[in-house]
Amino acid sequence: MLVAGDDGLVIAEQLMEGIKGPAVAALASSLATRLRRAMAAAGVGNSLFWHLQCDQGALLVVFSGSGVLVVAVAEADVNVGLVRLELLRAAEAAG
Repeated sequence: MLVAGDDGLVIAEQLMEGIKGPAVAALASSLATRLRRAMAAAGVGNSLFWHLQCDQGALLVVFSGSGVLVVAVAEADVNVGLVRLELLRAAEAAG
């Protein structure tokens, strides 16, 4: 899923049935904004990738250079390293 980082609007999506794209996009955008502020306040630089693990799944996000978030919703036992690599490739293509 591609999400506008500033306003949380869905740019493009291909999701499994039952996943609410607009809700996931809004969550990812909100968390990205808060994370950006917290990291700036801490003085540790920008985040490139983050992984939110939940009981029934995971949310993985990569920031592209153009402000677009590349978001994946996955099963709890996902191979995070592989998904991270694919998200980084997609973010590079998204610009």
